Order: sequence, then C-alpha cells, then structure tokens
Amino acid sequence: MVSKSSRVPELDPTAPKGAFKRSIEKLAKRRAVTWYLIHIGGRVDPILMKMSGGRINTTGTNAVVVLKHVGRKTGEERQTPLVYFTHGDDVILIASKGGAPEHPAWLHNLRANPEIELYVGKAGGKYRAREAEGAERDKLWTLATTLNSGYDGYKERASNRQIPVVVCTPI
Repeated sequence: MVSKSSRVPELDPTAPKGAFKRSIEKLAKRRAVTWYLIHIGGRVDPILMKMSGGRINTTGTNAVVVLKHVGRKTGEERQTPLVYFTHGDDVILIASKGGAPEHPAWLHNLRANPEIELYVGKAGGKYRAREAEGAERDKLWTLATTLNSGYDGYKERASNRQIPVVVCTPI
C-alpha cells in the first residue's frame, strides 16, 4: 500500500474556479499560449517546480505534475510537466499536445515503459500508467473538460485522433 504522503496532491476537477483560474483557462486556449506551454514551459517548469517545491510553474495554476518517464528509443530519463487531476487514488493525464495532429512523445514512452514517477514538489512517487478505454475514458474525459474547457478545443484541432486519457495508479 502506498502512503498518502508519497502521493501526488489530490486535485478535484469539479472544484469551483475563481476569476484567476477562469482567466488562465481562457488564455490557455490560444494557440500561441499552447505552443509556449508545450515548447518553453515544458523545459522550464521542471526546474521552477523543483526550486519552488512545486508552487511555481509557467501555467500559474496548481494543477501541474512533473512526469518522470523513460524514453522508448534512448532509454534516457525524461521530465515532462503536465496538467493533471485526481480520481480516487489515481492521477489522470490528458495526452492532448494542445490539439496537435500527433500524440505527444511522452505518451509513446509510457506505452513502452508504463512504470513512471509523478511529482509535485517533494510529494509523489511511483505509478503505473495505462490508457483508459470505453466508459471509463468517457467519464474521465468529461472530468478533464470540467477542469479545463480548452480540452474540447484541442479535441476539435486533433480531429484525426482520439486524445488519450492516461490513468496513473500508485504502486
């Protein structure tokens, strides 16, 4: 059994949003901001979050986790900051890549190596990743769009693919 102190902090996607969170969500729907978050934030956030104990990142929200995973081709450790929420003990990640036509590289890495680590500051630990399917995926997708309505826009942009929902279970 995994102790609660070694888990990623709970994040309820249905919690009410204040004006600041609604503004950030609206801003994140813009393609330029999405590009920035993927290409710049993805490199800066792991450093900012490590230095700040998980309190500071480029999104301005508390809904970011650092995913530590192994590259499927290189075998090298990678760190990717991602928006997350929790569902029970599981951490949920959305492989949207801002609505790009292709899946994010981290998803391919998880498919090849599902043993991962997730951290927010010092909280976190080891998890096993899998893709949700069917009714479970539909339920989690609805929760994701409640957390961030921008996912619906990403779904439209990524019309050639279904955006995967990744369930990470503590091990």
